[in-house]
Amino acid sequence: MELNLTKPICFFDLETTGTNLVKDRIVEIAILKIFPNGNKESKTWLVNPEMEIPEEVIAIHGISNEKVANEPTFKELANQVYDMIKGCDLGGYNSNRFDIPLLAEELLRVGVDFEMKNMLAVDVQTIFHKKEQRTLSAAYQFYCGKDLEDAHSAQADTNATYEVLKSQLDKYDDLTNDIKWLAGFSARRRFADFAGFITYDKKGQEIFAFGKYKGKGVEKVLEEEPGYFGWIQNADFPLYTKKVLTAIKLRKLNNKL
Repeated sequence: MELNLTKPICFFDLETTGTNLVKDRIVEIAILKIFPNGNKESKTWLVNPEMEIPEEVIAIHGISNEKVANEPTFKELANQVYDMIKGCDLGGYNSNRFDIPLLAEELLRVGVDFEMKNMLAVDVQTIFHKKEQRTLSAAYQFYCGKDLEDAHSAQADTNATYEVLKSQLDKYDDLTNDIKWLAGFSARRRFADFAGFITYDKKGQEIFAFGKYKGKGVEKVLEEEPGYFGWIQNADFPLYTKKVLTAIKLRKLNNKL
């Protein structure tokens, strides 16, 4: 079953120096762009992370420090990457919890004002886990009847993710071939930021999901404890979390004017 699209969707996968959203960096990124008419465009970049790749991570994806030493940095590639994904929805495997947040950090770090408000995100892993509880390699074998060669290669994982989603639509009659529906179905708990520090209450108001103000309204905390905003801005929080917090603060100030 081909995807029913109203605008392009970019399936993508990252290989990185680790799993810390704030400190780790991209070493490879692959994007497969699917257009509503069925046309496809794909690109893969190796990236110099400007930091050492740990040996235990190299053992997983096989990308050594020597391999990326002469590759462009993410700052040099950022505009190409952003131009490819802007105006599109996003798809990936565990992308809502890792790939999208880390990509957002990289883009914001180099001055690209990445924003998810008008983008939907389909996480194929979440659909898979809700249905079968397996890994990507097992998903590829289960749904597509193929062995995933070159697993942990960004390009192989990206193409496999796209094929798995199409096979999921073929297999499950209760899945709707609509990106907005799939984004909702593959979403986990709804957060205002990517990293899960700010979530929503039942009324749709932002609340803190951590620390001494856990469960408290963000606007109320910022009004009563203005120093908390400064502490978060200066602490080791993701850039997107800081961006969301700043937007809430500015919204509150504008409402007073």
